[in-house]
Amino acid sequence: MKTLLACLNSEAHAKDALRMALPIARAHGSHLIGLHVKQALAFYPGASIHIPGDVYASFQEAREQDAEGIKAVFDDMTRAEDVPCEWRVVPARTLDASDRMVDAALTCDLVIMAQAETDVGNAVEYHAQEHVIRRSGRPVLHIPSDYSADTIGKKVVIGWSPTREAARAVHDALPLISPGAEVKVVTIGPGASAEGGGAMDLARALDRHGFETEVVERIATRDRIAEELDEMAFEAGADLIVTGAFGHSRLYDFVIGAVTLDLMQHARLPVLFSR
Repeated sequence: MKTLLACLNSEAHAKDALRMALPIARAHGSHLIGLHVKQALAFYPGASIHIPGDVYASFQEAREQDAEGIKAVFDDMTRAEDVPCEWRVVPARTLDASDRMVDAALTCDLVIMAQAETDVGNAVEYHAQEHVIRRSGRPVLHIPSDYSADTIGKKVVIGWSPTREAARAVHDALPLISPGAEVKVVTIGPGASAEGGGAMDLARALDRHGFETEVVERIATRDRIAEELDEMAFEAGADLIVTGAFGHSRLYDFVIGAVTLDLMQHARLPVLFSR
């Protein structure tokens, strides 16, 4: 965990993300990058629309003010830190600002992103985290809005299934789990089976790392898996949920609904997603 990337889309997001990113950077002696992507002005190819110069100038001025406000938060929160902290602001190349986030994430060990606001009417911002998880190949630590705790990894809940995504999430999380931490390996589903799904083998492997590991089986319908995982972690006093992300196609997630999207919208604790 020597290079951390905090994607900062607004002043509120910057505070939420940095409040967790900085303790992680201190613990690992990491280089922390604060990245803000300035959005492009939306227009639609093929439509004959002239954008007046004053409208474009006003848009650019607003984006500059956004960037300056976020940089002020970044400077204020990192000023007293001993770890190297780097500010980056880059313009979006396309309407999808997450392209630049994905590019930056490729060379980082961990990406930290705050929960997107659902009422801003900004699809680009709302879907940025999903795109980074799907396309960067890097673990993404999702921070709920206004989450105030600054510790992580002492009590961990792992949402386990015998999949590549879940296995990767567990191993991506190891640097974040404190020595001697309490870890619950949780299987949730209509027919959850700890032994058949490899949960017991995972627990034994985590025991070898020195963690106090317990296997828990929960039964839940597909549309309640995320809620059940969040409720259990919250009631257990956990400070981190670990789970694989987007194990199905986009079409499946759109039609059936995805546990990942549900956690991104409703989780009350930080969630480490890996794909």
